[in-house]
Amino acid sequence: MEPTLEHHQKIAKMSFATVYPLYVAKVEKKGRTVKELNQVIEWLTSFDEKKIKELIKENVSFDTFFSKASLNENATLIKGMICGYRVEEIQNPLTKKVRYLDKLVDELAKGKSIDKILRK
Repeated sequence: MEPTLEHHQKIAKMSFATVYPLYVAKVEKKGRTVKELNQVIEWLTSFDEKKIKELIKENVSFDTFFSKASLNENATLIKGMICGYRVEEIQNPLTKKVRYLDKLVDELAKGKSIDKILRK
């Protein structure tokens, strides 16, 4: 199943600054750290902690967030279900990138080892 055009547009406009605290709450609730979360984000996007904070302060949309990112070449190894969609089947490039990030955060919260999350 492919997300709708409206779904893609909603994700593009969504603020990274709004979603980031939800990621933090999700991983901390499961005993993981903000440092580990930022490590996962850096692996996917190349944004270090300083850049992540800067993008949060700028209140960038996911569209802007991922347009500035250098996606990890191994991101295509991220597979599985997230939010009711199979990541590898999503056609819209931006939605796929956001779901990659969601999947990594989910794996972190579920206790997967950092090496496995970073596809080492």
